Amino acid sequence: MDLEFNKNEDINKQLVYDLSTRLKKIFIGGGEKAAAKQKEKGKMLARERISYLLDKDKPWLEIGAFAGDGLYAEHGGCPSGGVICGIGYVSGRQCVVVANDATVKAGAWFPITAKKNLRAQEIAMENRLPIIYLVDSAGVYLPLQDEIFPDKEHFGRIFRNNAIMSSMGIVQISAIMGSCVAGGAYLPIMSDEAMIVEGTGSVFLAGSYLVKSAIGEDIDNESLGGAAMHCEISGVTDYKQPNDKACLDSIRNIISMVGDYTKAGFDRITSAPPKLDPKDIYGLLPGTRDKPYDMRDILFRLLDDSEFEEYKAEYGQSIICGLGRIDGWAVGIVANQRKVIKSGKGEMQFGGVIYSDSADKATRFIMNCNQKKIPLVFLQDVTGFMVGSRSEQGGIIKDGAKMVNAVANSVVPKFTIVIGNSYGAGNYAMCGKAYDPRLIYAWPSAKIAVMGGSQAAKTLLQIQAAGLKSKGEEEITKEKEAELLKQISDKYDSQTTPYYAAARLWVDGIIDPLETRKVISMGIEAANHSPIEKAFNVGIIQT
Repeated sequence: MDLEFNKNEDINKQLVYDLSTRLKKIFIGGGEKAAAKQKEKGKMLARERISYLLDKDKPWLEIGAFAGDGLYAEHGGCPSGGVICGIGYVSGRQCVVVANDATVKAGAWFPITAKKNLRAQEIAMENRLPIIYLVDSAGVYLPLQDEIFPDKEHFGRIFRNNAIMSSMGIVQISAIMGSCVAGGAYLPIMSDEAMIVEGTGSVFLAGSYLVKSAIGEDIDNESLGGAAMHCEISGVTDYKQPNDKACLDSIRNIISMVGDYTKAGFDRITSAPPKLDPKDIYGLLPGTRDKPYDMRDILFRLLDDSEFEEYKAEYGQSIICGLGRIDGWAVGIVANQRKVIKSGKGEMQFGGVIYSDSADKATRFIMNCNQKKIPLVFLQDVTGFMVGSRSEQGGIIKDGAKMVNAVANSVVPKFTIVIGNSYGAGNYAMCGKAYDPRLIYAWPSAKIAVMGGSQAAKTLLQIQAAGLKSKGEEEITKEKEAELLKQISDKYDSQTTPYYAAARLWVDGIIDPLETRKVISMGIEAANHSPIEKAFNVGIIQT
């Protein structure tokens, strides 16, 4: 191994270690003191409930672990958005699981909590997966109620989705394992079936304190909305369970009897590991985002048997397209090439930049995959579309628009992995979050922004300098300019990290590169639950 490989390996392994350290801290939730309080009540913690519910011999894919990270500091923080979501296996069946974490502000709903719940429901709807809710929440976090209550993508959308999923025939099972208050009470009761745990579970539109202040009635919460009342008198809940484990056992039993589904029919054969060692990725991926590398070296360490059927290999070389398999599933790969290359016209092309010929190639390949019913995998390390007079005269805008059109109208499932840069319109053309990938994950090396940090900082500095000049202030000195540039760069760079994106759910999570095959395989398995019903049609494309 050469010196550069070893240097890259050290940097990328450190990034993965940092990721692991951050996750361990987040997995603590609201802290040991809050966890002890839940235990005193005889309750399992949210992650313990999920672990008990899921099949032990199958993988778990967490969604939004970093949601809320660094947000709401003035309110004490909201680790994982106060709710744990993911795709796992229950009695052999793939399901979406959503569990409130009562150690975080008693499971209260922050704005990011609603966004995360909606993302989990979106995944269940797109893939027609059963969804299981483990409810333990004090309801809306009142200090931020204006940011969670009234808008289209706020709290109420969750109950709308309950109704839509029911009409779609998507199985929904809820377990009331703690508080379930006010508007939140509709979520379990709009599920197909609702069970409640004796002694700890309660569900009502208004708690005893509010009832007292509103109508003057004195009543305790257990009599108002406990397990006995709802299972024996109101009929609101369907099953009464003595404790958390019995409740989770009941869910496993019910899921085990759910019938099979009509499959989409994506092709799968026996899985084979890559022939080339995936761990080499740590050494092959440069430690900084401005250095070139050959994306094929990464692909050969992600694909089964390291086999890749490349499409138009000598044309439009700044994007690599081709067919391969991941964990046995057939996939169409669209990946940015980061190596500096010579085009067929003899021109040097910069790595990570999308040129007209590469956009044209990718558009055709995406259309081919839709024709063949092959899921698409986008590997992003893109700095944007080529600029300058030659590119503009060559029609880069219309060629880029063609690619965006094909991505937007694809009917096969799409999966996006942000490996490195994800800048500007390149993010869009390579199936960024706005283009509905079924799953979108980032490596710790990812950078997501309108443009690169140095370009953005210099542009913003020019704007600031012009603003000062327009106010009649003195021209800034070189020292002041350097200070401003550093301030702008530091702020901008902090906003381009994958953690900043994951905190806001712009990506579903951050993963060790070695988990990439698992993410894509589980994603395609989920997508295979949902037959393609819409015909592929790109509409009008400008030629």
